[in-house]
Amino acid sequence: MILIADSGSTKTDWAIVIGSTQPVVIKTQGINPVHQSREEIVKVLREEFVGVMGSTPEVQKLRSAAILTPEFPMAVYFYGSGVRPEMEPLMQSLLKETFPQASVIEAHSDLLGAARALCGRNEGIASILGTGANSCLYDGNAIVDHMPALGYVLGDEGSGAVLGKRFIHDLYGGVLSEEIKQTFERETKLNLAEIIKRVYREPLANRFLASLSEFISAHLDDAGVRAVVVRNFEDFLRLHIKSYHRGDLPVSFVGSVAWHYQDELKEAAEHLNFHIGTILKTPMAGLIRYHSQR
Repeated sequence: MILIADSGSTKTDWAIVIGSTQPVVIKTQGINPVHQSREEIVKVLREEFVGVMGSTPEVQKLRSAAILTPEFPMAVYFYGSGVRPEMEPLMQSLLKETFPQASVIEAHSDLLGAARALCGRNEGIASILGTGANSCLYDGNAIVDHMPALGYVLGDEGSGAVLGKRFIHDLYGGVLSEEIKQTFERETKLNLAEIIKRVYREPLANRFLASLSEFISAHLDDAGVRAVVVRNFEDFLRLHIKSYHRGDLPVSFVGSVAWHYQDELKEAAEHLNFHIGTILKTPMAGLIRYHSQR
């Protein structure tokens, strides 16, 4: 009887896994020990998860069938953004307070979660491509090398934020056609002045830039727009993945950007002679598989 958490800054997915029964997933707000206090995290754990779990119809069925017993969970595996090595003891302590009956409690980074979900117990290169970007070299159990992503201002090639940034650059820099610029402004109700304000004067510019992916994905029939996407992935592979010097290993991906632009990602990999392994939208199914096979 295990509990697996995949947590971002916005939301956390909790999977209740008991033998061969269908996993039950419960959602709470995100948990990030870098940005939240101990008290805030405890509140999410106790009120949003433990307090809600018992009233979930799927959980009630497991209890009535004596499948979910008071010993649940026997093990807790938490993967989250902000769970850097120095934050692992704090998260483990808070999880132990919440689940004192668990004999095994682990807290790790979302990057290790991605690697285990994508590669299982095999060696490989794992990447996260969402609003941001990250990658690592994985030995089948742990991360052995990691290229810093540096954020969308200094790096983050391959991410949704950088995709939006480069699209805007080409749109207003004369690289893309006047027709696509007019279509963009008509459909999004944005213009250059509004974009400048959103990027330089308002918070969360990375999320705004990544949100432009909705327009980009709807206009991949335009050769110029598609080229921006492919070039973004080529830069990620060349600047980040190539640095591991392991061309013999498959490169696997998790995240909304990788998932929605699979064809363009595969094209970029083919251009640079990389072999694509697994592509997942979210890591949970892979994490369930990883921990159920122990």
